[in-house]
Amino acid sequence: MKLSVIIVSYNVKHYLEQCLRSLFKAAGDKIPMEVFVVDNASQDNSATHVEHTFPQAAYPHLHVIKNARNVGFGKANNQAVRKAAGEYILFLNPDTILTENTLDDVIKHADENPEAGGVGTMMLYSNGLFAKESRRGLPSPWTAFCKMSGLRSLFPKSRLFGKYYMEYLNRNKPAEIEIISGAFFLARRTALDKAGLFDEDFFMYGEDIDLSYRLLKQGFKNHYVPSPIIHYKGESTHKSTFRYVHIFYTAMLIFFKKHYGKYGMLLTLPIKLSILTRAAIAVVAQYMNRAHEFIFPPKEMQDYKYIYIGRNSDKIKAIAEKWCLDITYIDSDENTRTPRPALTDKKVDYIIYDTTNFSYSYIVHRFKASDHRTKIGTFYPDSNLVITETETFTLPQDE
Repeated sequence: MKLSVIIVSYNVKHYLEQCLRSLFKAAGDKIPMEVFVVDNASQDNSATHVEHTFPQAAYPHLHVIKNARNVGFGKANNQAVRKAAGEYILFLNPDTILTENTLDDVIKHADENPEAGGVGTMMLYSNGLFAKESRRGLPSPWTAFCKMSGLRSLFPKSRLFGKYYMEYLNRNKPAEIEIISGAFFLARRTALDKAGLFDEDFFMYGEDIDLSYRLLKQGFKNHYVPSPIIHYKGESTHKSTFRYVHIFYTAMLIFFKKHYGKYGMLLTLPIKLSILTRAAIAVVAQYMNRAHEFIFPPKEMQDYKYIYIGRNSDKIKAIAEKWCLDITYIDSDENTRTPRPALTDKKVDYIIYDTTNFSYSYIVHRFKASDHRTKIGTFYPDSNLVITETETFTLPQDE
């Protein structure tokens, strides 16, 4: 088996479906692949939805592991790794869209660079902007200080101050990096056997940093390949919430204690203070937002404007009618020139592409080359499903 893909899922069934569709299309018949979906006790019937949408008879190499409780990201991945038989293990987030070339690009690069223990790729936000976490440097005490003090923001392209996101590297060229994002982390199985699996002391966040560092300590290198994918939640995670701040900075504290314990209180005290400070700011921000929402109640649904591009407008019109969506329809496919004025309307929030008329490569590269004022949307006629970063729409009888 060439590739084993592991996707840990929690309450994102439609994004998971989209991810799997793009994954199977990327693998096609050219890459021998098995897929493990580890469901961490989702409340939205994610596991059942996967089994219904991708039946075992048609997808014999798709395996669903159902956990009775949320055991965390690292432990859930490790469950599947122990069952996996692939030469390469791909840890993949369910809120990603691969292109038809993604797997070919990263596996080819790994095959040609046997010293690479792990390979990451170019992640884009839903508006096509480059995600800085696609390439990161090791959060050493100095790098962490530069990030927390703001020196990284002041000198982002400096090799001395800006190593956290390594913005001095050309994002369009392969490069040796230090930290690979857990959203898309291709690991060589022999390298994992030496470095070990995810450290289960990390519940969520930080596991990818720890594993990347252990690969480096075993003498492997970590690489970046500029093959673009979409990562929906890269920037939409509520990073101002107390829960995120607490979990993230606690994970960083675990990492520093584990790998930089010799610094003792000199290092851990400032980080603890940072956790408390950021948490306090998040709590204050939450109460301010709640007060604002009490005084100025938000609308139940945002009045987003959409453009649909494809050949199945009759199907999507039924969804638009059900959900009262403001959609402009353009009858087009990948071989037809789409009118530019319609795509550059400043009032448009999402451009929805029909996935039966457009390849994922076409869609992703259009957003990568866009002005980033609009965000990606996708339509799956077989499931009567529309997916955007903020919401998913389907017809009741289809789900």
